[in-house]
Amino acid sequence: MEGLHLTADLRGCAAALPPMTGVAALRALCLAAVAEVELQAVGELFHGFGTAATAAPGGSPPVTGGVTGVVLLAESHLAVHTWPERGAVTLDVYVCNLGADNGARAERLMQRLVAAFAPARVERQALRRGGAVEAA
Repeated sequence: MEGLHLTADLRGCAAALPPMTGVAALRALCLAAVAEVELQAVGELFHGFGTAATAAPGGSPPVTGGVTGVVLLAESHLAVHTWPERGAVTLDVYVCNLGADNGARAERLMQRLVAAFAPARVERQALRRGGAVEAA
């Protein structure tokens, strides 16, 4: 069990970007990015959090909620969470390296998604998981 787990916290993303509030837009972005880097999607679930029931204080229009999306990969997973009201997105890409090193694909997937949200600031983390395990 060896793999690469990448995370990115994006700040300063434009709330008006379609994937920030649109389930279909985030789904299309994620599935296209997965295909572009030649990873294999085997399942997916995307959920939108809708709009507030009433207008925000001051009579401004209701705030549109964010979207959470997960793509189950043959190689592991991709998870995306958007907060348009904060201009924030979190990304999580994990790939296993069983049979092939998928690290470069994971890096390209992360780069593609970060670029799509055009954040003002990005905080990235990378964790190498697994490795040689001794028998107990």
